[in-house]
Amino acid sequence: MTEIPPISDFGLAWLDADGDHPEIVLSTRVRLARNLQGHAFGPRARVNDREAVLKEMRSAGVRTPNLKGAHLVELPDLDSRTRQVLLERRLVSQDLLGEKGRGPARGTAVVLDPASPIGVMVNEEDHLRLQSLISGLRLREAWRSVDRLDDALGRVLPYAFHPEFGFLTSCPTNVGTGLRASVLVHLPGLVLTKEIQKVLHSLGQVGLTYRGLYGEGSEVVGNFFQISNQTTLGKSEEELVDHLDSIVRQVIRHELHARQILLRDARAVTEDKIWRAYGLLRYARSLSFEELMNLLSGVRLGASLNLLPQLRVYTLNKLMIFTQAAHLAQAAGRDLVPAECDVHRASYVRRVLADEGDVPPESPEETSSDT
Repeated sequence: MTEIPPISDFGLAWLDADGDHPEIVLSTRVRLARNLQGHAFGPRARVNDREAVLKEMRSAGVRTPNLKGAHLVELPDLDSRTRQVLLERRLVSQDLLGEKGRGPARGTAVVLDPASPIGVMVNEEDHLRLQSLISGLRLREAWRSVDRLDDALGRVLPYAFHPEFGFLTSCPTNVGTGLRASVLVHLPGLVLTKEIQKVLHSLGQVGLTYRGLYGEGSEVVGNFFQISNQTTLGKSEEELVDHLDSIVRQVIRHELHARQILLRDARAVTEDKIWRAYGLLRYARSLSFEELMNLLSGVRLGASLNLLPQLRVYTLNKLMIFTQAAHLAQAAGRDLVPAECDVHRASYVRRVLADEGDVPPESPEETSSDT
């Protein structure tokens, strides 16, 4: 494990639109919360605790084959824009970055591997947050990769473990396995058919919850929802993963059914919504991120229904990441005020959609009826 700054390609493999149902499921993430014996964790951790944990993690990384090609990056050493890029790629959390204006605390770091979906956040809420982030619905694969890393690190690090309660964590809801799995899904069909609240309410009844694009505390925009488990105590990792996988597949079936209802009962309205969204994205000169996400939801729905067949899911995934503020500033080589950011965002979207190839102005049905 070496110590170099993150490169531009880090953390983008989950955009590839692989795995089951990539038109609905953007990504799968599995995290394991771990703490080390002999150091205070949670709110009680002080600078000396964090620095000692970071030192142990650095030493363990060198001795762990799973992290042979990874890089350890101390967050205080990075400029604020680069740190924000990591957040926008969902490689770090806002808690790890610290309060705005103050920056990350001493001892905070992230371990990244450009050739692997696994990574480690050091000194977030817990000493270590091991994670795997991959494309599509692939919960078992994500869990297996992070489980292998956990086993390897557990052989060289003294995890805080209780024989009755399991792994000890800062938050009581994570005690036990310390596992938090989540799936990022796009559910416009359920929103448009007004079935979304029923589905979301049912999640709580089976021990799951939902959040926005950036996890806990973030708002839902563009009909994107993160579905995850709520508790970890009393069940094995396999049981938690299998339960989430089963429920998410039920949600996907409901979403696919809702999309068919839209085509059957409200096709003209649905097509109009999709084509208006595409037209605005293709020609707008200024776009806020929230406006982009809402329009992108319509276009993504159109692509999945084969109404905009030229657009690839990968392209739409890419637009979600590279139109965020820090990525736009990184591309521009300077900080951008909000108004400039909106202009750069619209320009980037126009360029990407043009490169993808313009969609014909008629729907396939209209084209065939004219011949």
